[in-house]
Amino acid sequence: MMQGLPGSFSEDAALKAYPKCETVPCDEFEDAFKAVELWLADKAVLPIENSSSGSIHRNYDLLLRHRLHIVGEVQLAANFCLLALPGIKADQLKRVLSHPQALASSDIVLTQLGVARENVDDTASAAQYVASNGLRDAGAVASARAAEIYGLNILADRIQDEPDNITRFLVLARDPIIPRTDKLFKTSIVFTLDEGPGVLFKALAVFALREINLTKIESRPQRKRPLRVVDDSNNGTAKYFDYLFYIDFEASMADPRAQNALGHLQEFATFLRVLGCYPMDATL
Repeated sequence: MMQGLPGSFSEDAALKAYPKCETVPCDEFEDAFKAVELWLADKAVLPIENSSSGSIHRNYDLLLRHRLHIVGEVQLAANFCLLALPGIKADQLKRVLSHPQALASSDIVLTQLGVARENVDDTASAAQYVASNGLRDAGAVASARAAEIYGLNILADRIQDEPDNITRFLVLARDPIIPRTDKLFKTSIVFTLDEGPGVLFKALAVFALREINLTKIESRPQRKRPLRVVDDSNNGTAKYFDYLFYIDFEASMADPRAQNALGHLQEFATFLRVLGCYPMDATL
């Protein structure tokens, strides 16, 4: 289950993680969470951060609202292509459609072309829209596979501003996987702290003292805005937090260092949840 039509980068990520899987597209990120919870799909693959445009905050919030577990990660080097109907040249294009992030990531080439930019829900739906409506003045920024699926030509590839544009995806499932120590694992947690000087320093020290490397720290302000948080029995309650801190660290929950670090953190964190412990993806 992934957000976006066939040919989207989320589908590419799902196929990288599970080459023989049957992908099921959905319209919204939350639909993917619900589909797994309702047993309509085994897993959800959702983007969480991009090397040029940063974190996808919506999906961080959804991790707390739902009780799915992170069971894997996928790193995907995106190749953004400029697509158009067969026979159309780049200088005939007046507008280009794509997801806002893809358009922003391809700013230099699109500025050179002098085209108007139109936002759509995902890259693959941009390709489908151009193809199904026979638009001769419009192009799409999407994947090479989207060109193949929707019968479009690739006018230019690797049009992203940064050649190494990497998106990290999370694989979510109903049940966690058993942490191991025979390969590199990563653990993702979310926690909250009482306000006061030095509290975040104290929280980070539980990892530094045990020489656990942090690969990501994200803070989400929640002041005056209740967040529905579900517990183990899937009951939701509205809670008020000033800040939520999301941390990824390089250690398996089967490692005593990680267990001790979280035991230490639990002594003063006002809320703590392990979102998942999963093998690291070091391939691109």
